[in-house]
Amino acid sequence: MGRLFFVGGNWKCNGTSEEVKKIVSILNSAQVPSKDVVEIVVSPPFVFIPSVKSELKPEFHIAAQNCWVKKGGAFTGEISAEMLLNLGIPWVIVGHSERRALMNESNEFVGDKVAYALSQGLKVIACVGETLQEREAGTTMKVVAEQTKAIADKIKNWDNVVLAYEPVWAIGTGKVATPAQAQEVHAELRKWLETNIKAEVAAKTRIIYGGSVNGSNCKELAGQNDLDGFLVGGASLKPEFIDIIKAAEVKK
Repeated sequence: MGRLFFVGGNWKCNGTSEEVKKIVSILNSAQVPSKDVVEIVVSPPFVFIPSVKSELKPEFHIAAQNCWVKKGGAFTGEISAEMLLNLGIPWVIVGHSERRALMNESNEFVGDKVAYALSQGLKVIACVGETLQEREAGTTMKVVAEQTKAIADKIKNWDNVVLAYEPVWAIGTGKVATPAQAQEVHAELRKWLETNIKAEVAAKTRIIYGGSVNGSNCKELAGQNDLDGFLVGGASLKPEFIDIIKAAEVKK
């Protein structure tokens, strides 16, 4: 079953108004593959979402970097799924390793957040991944399966979920999982979906890779059978993000 290649750019906590304008200008002037070849999403910090949404070409969709686990209310500093929908934002990133590690978001909490976002009509980029200690201990698949199960336990429909495998040891470190390492985990994740949910979900769900993806390694990674795209961090703030998007053409 053909899965549309997906490239997300996570800007994280970066940028000033002027820097964001430059990034938007680069994206707007770029020639990117057509929407039947690649789906492209960029994720600016919350404060820049309205300006980026209004200025960016329609080939690029917007994702929030996070949202609250339930309806809005007395939750200082949080952003609700309802607010994102009100702004016309279709996507949200949930369970990024930085939030798991720095904000102590548990597997169960992430599962609840994914479920609530989906219930309100958002599409979700759900992140899973192991630390270096866990990889060296040989528990990569155990960790990733537990993280995925916590999501699977809370949702019934996977149509609007993209699963992002991000080995924590490869995020912002310059270390990249080799294409073989990435393919191995992606294939195991797909097998987990087939065994624990159903074959149709395994065949349709896009599993994307994140972790120091750049212009020079993206094509080889994109060529792996079970790798359906990228969630890009630092490189999404640079012109090479265009090269990463164009790696989708490898799948043709």
